[in-house]
Amino acid sequence: MSREYQKIYDDWLLANVLHQEEELIRRCAFINLNLTAETELALSHQYRDCIFVSCSLPKGFKRQTQDSLFFPNMGELFHLCSHLYTPEELYEGYEVGKPKSYQDCYDGKVYRHYLKMGKQSDNIKEMIARTMHDHSVNSCLRQLLSEYNERRVVGVMGGHGLLRTDAAYSQIAHLSKRLTEEGFLMVTGGGPGAMEATHLGAWMAGRNELELMDALYTLGTAPSFTDDGWLDTAMRVRSRFPQTEYKSLGIPTWLYGHEPSTPLATHIAKLFYNSVREDSILNIARGGIIYTPGSAGTLQEVFQAAVPNHYMSYGYASPMIFMGKEFWTKDVPIWPLLQDLMAREKYKNLLLSLSENENEIVATIKAFYEGG
Repeated sequence: MSREYQKIYDDWLLANVLHQEEELIRRCAFINLNLTAETELALSHQYRDCIFVSCSLPKGFKRQTQDSLFFPNMGELFHLCSHLYTPEELYEGYEVGKPKSYQDCYDGKVYRHYLKMGKQSDNIKEMIARTMHDHSVNSCLRQLLSEYNERRVVGVMGGHGLLRTDAAYSQIAHLSKRLTEEGFLMVTGGGPGAMEATHLGAWMAGRNELELMDALYTLGTAPSFTDDGWLDTAMRVRSRFPQTEYKSLGIPTWLYGHEPSTPLATHIAKLFYNSVREDSILNIARGGIIYTPGSAGTLQEVFQAAVPNHYMSYGYASPMIFMGKEFWTKDVPIWPLLQDLMAREKYKNLLLSLSENENEIVATIKAFYEGG
């Protein structure tokens, strides 16, 4: 079986490969790099069975290659990723205090382009470019996840409409803060509401209660993502309470580009294809998923996660924790339904729990990790 391609995705890795003594470079994938900056070195090697994706190449370079593939820059507004997006990159061009400047930032430009070309575009070049983009993001996502035990990755699902002033928003933030401090990587769909609350908690990990309350107060001055100050207040929290130690992962999509991606996630895997995005979140949250009150999207995610848990597709079932007894037993009675389906063995192996107590939820997550 052929060995895996070595991925070369930044200038340091490129220099390391080009400075090797061996003339032949074999099975390397060069991604979004400028080899013309090292023209002499680049032309001093032979390349066999390599892949060049969106790279700038010196004149005559292809004569040095054999059995290699070349994927040109598609010329789109968006680019292939050599690392996950940071909030700084996604919102490059946005000016605090000028909400309309969102249209001029990278995220805003890509969303306008996405709508212009069509959410389901018939343009073959556009569809190839989107597919290559999402592949590059997923590759970077796997790189981040390789740093974690898979049972330390915990997902939070919930409504995008949850207001920052709602008691549940604060509750989610406190829970996420604690789990992050315990060494778990918190993952959401990267949008507003319950998703943002999760990333706020992770962002404030390592800080005290007064600082978290200060951040909640700042955000509360623009409670809804439809408010002009929604993005500004999040930027102010980032600026006042810088985070360098703890990480969190948001996986948003331009399909729901009208819902801004939270800048409180340290790593953002923004995708074009929502089906890929939802599948990614549910598959990587092997440490369990916490379901907070939500609407149709959250309900869909309950049953999507139940299937691989039922079949133990990954060798085991992960916890499915329903946060909010009143909501899940009366408002949206998923809890009694799942209990009934389990009793009649329509579902098997599901690790279900219902709680709104932070200590109980943390204990459930930790016990599952430690039991693995």
